Amino acid sequence: MELGSNFAQKLEPFLLMGKTMKGAAAAKLIQDATSAPGVFVFSELLELPNIRELGKSEQHEKYLSLLQLFAYKTFRDYLQHKDQLPPLNQAQMTKLKYLSIVTMAADRRILPYSELLQALDMPTVRELEDLIIDAIYLDILRGKLDQKEEQLEVEYTMGRDLEPGKLEQLLFALKDWASTTSAVLATLDEKIVAVANESAAAKNASKEHEEIVQITLGDIVEKQKSNQSGGSGSGGGSGSRRVLDNANVDRMDVDEPMEPVKGKNRKAPQADILKPQRKRNRL
Repeated sequence: MELGSNFAQKLEPFLLMGKTMKGAAAAKLIQDATSAPGVFVFSELLELPNIRELGKSEQHEKYLSLLQLFAYKTFRDYLQHKDQLPPLNQAQMTKLKYLSIVTMAADRRILPYSELLQALDMPTVRELEDLIIDAIYLDILRGKLDQKEEQLEVEYTMGRDLEPGKLEQLLFALKDWASTTSAVLATLDEKIVAVANESAAAKNASKEHEEIVQITLGDIVEKQKSNQSGGSGSGGGSGSRRVLDNANVDRMDVDEPMEPVKGKNRKAPQADILKPQRKRNRL
């Protein structure tokens, strides 16, 4: 629900009476409307012919100024011109302070306690915080009290009546806001595209890195398999050859018989030479 959506309904009874009241009765109507709970917008009451006629009377002119004060201005304006205005009761002073906070929040979102205390003529921070809390409950504004930083953080406020001659200023402010918003949105779009591109590039780089790692691991595994198979074959073959060569040498030295020598000059074995020969007996 939008803030201040029911404020116009609160003004309806005063609009009906203002169509017929003049002079002192119309002045009394203004006093009642500015004191009534829940009535925070007054432009429609200001537009009534009977109310406008009060500006032509020296006796009742100040009541028209009072209604304009509640419609457009602030508590500081009241303090500067209170000699030209009717005295305010407590309800009127509190309401005007609520509306002053709304006007200040239109310029910036963060309102320090020090500025609020001065603008609203509040004696203590506790009374200021109570005033702000009441304004939040009355649906005049939405915000948060930051007691540590001593400031009011405004999120949203009701709208106040537009003072005559301020329409062009408001349009300029709206155009400036629209331009700023467009620039911010364009910057956000660029950032979003940049982040998306960076994310895609990082994803591709990660994928390429993973592929390189897998290829490298495959090459390492293949080299290990090749080294294992080649080392076992060459080592086994040389070892076998060495064993066979040694066996052949031993066999030649020990087991191989000497071949007989044919012919007249054949030498007798050493054993036969050493063996003593028997002498034959001569007859």
